[in-house]
Amino acid sequence: MKASRITAIGLVAAAGLWIASGHLLPHEAAESHAGIHLAAAESKKPFRVAVQRTTLESHRRKLAVSGRTEADRRVTVMARTGGVLTELLVKRGSQVAEGDVIAVLSDEARESQVAQARSLVVQRQTELDAKRRLIATGAAPKLDLVNLEAQLDAAKAGLAAAEAERERGVVRAPWSGVISDVMVEVGKAAFSFMGADIATLFSLDPMLAVVEVSERKLGEIKLGDSAEVRLITGATATGKVRFVSKTASQTTRTYRVEVELPNREGAIPDGITSEVSLPLAPLPATRVPRSALTISSNGDIGVRIVSETGIVGFVPVSIVEDEHTAMWVGGIADQSRVIVQGQDFVREGQFVDAIEAPALSAEAQ
Repeated sequence: MKASRITAIGLVAAAGLWIASGHLLPHEAAESHAGIHLAAAESKKPFRVAVQRTTLESHRRKLAVSGRTEADRRVTVMARTGGVLTELLVKRGSQVAEGDVIAVLSDEARESQVAQARSLVVQRQTELDAKRRLIATGAAPKLDLVNLEAQLDAAKAGLAAAEAERERGVVRAPWSGVISDVMVEVGKAAFSFMGADIATLFSLDPMLAVVEVSERKLGEIKLGDSAEVRLITGATATGKVRFVSKTASQTTRTYRVEVELPNREGAIPDGITSEVSLPLAPLPATRVPRSALTISSNGDIGVRIVSETGIVGFVPVSIVEDEHTAMWVGGIADQSRVIVQGQDFVREGQFVDAIEAPALSAEAQ
């Protein structure tokens, strides 16, 4: 028992000496305190974020709407008289100019009727000339002159009618365009019925880009505004708004808008899918990187800014226009410092170390 007590007393004494050694080594204690203070100082160093100073501008938004191209003019050419088709001078895809012959119908004695009417005019003119000579010599009364002049006018009217009927036997293009469909073949006798369809003609120049716009955006679209059109093929064109409907579709409650596109070479086909960018009324907005947008604890979309004193704040924004790498937003004051890097690692009211970030890259511009 005595040995065990001695051993216990020795252990207690050794522990006491080990604890007291901290007070007996002042140099080592100073180094320990310095390390503690350094760690505390590092822990109080403000978080560093990258900011970008913004500029408030009057930005003209663009409304992108999917639509289609549509020929400006389209008509079905019809026969205006009876007969059998003897010549068909066009086929699908044929380009015709105004006045070009599309088809020819059988004569059906129309030429003979013209010759007969012309002979009658000559006869009436000869009779009138002879009567005038007789009246000049006093051999005939003047009352017969009025009757002969009326007969001559009637003969001339008959000749004009016969020539018009002969002209109806030749079907011509009313304006320049492209034949999209031909409904007949040579020898078909269906033209004995006046008004039978021969071919469909449409015009390629100008071409229209047609879209349907909602009633909320209708008031911001103006006639004459420039619009950009991108076809599904990748081709682009620029035109002007030429028509804005004042009547809504009964099914979709949207309004038809037409953009006129020059198409002299016929490169833009009819009926192809397209995307039309229509300019809207300008609004004050700020351009920021897409990555700068964040969500507050309340679920609001906005950006975090840094005041001149280094305090973080949150500003809710409204989306004005969405671009590929940047956003046009409203609600940010001019010359604000928006956090573009590190905004998700800080909170409102926190003091941060803000450094200027480079301007938007050329790709974002």
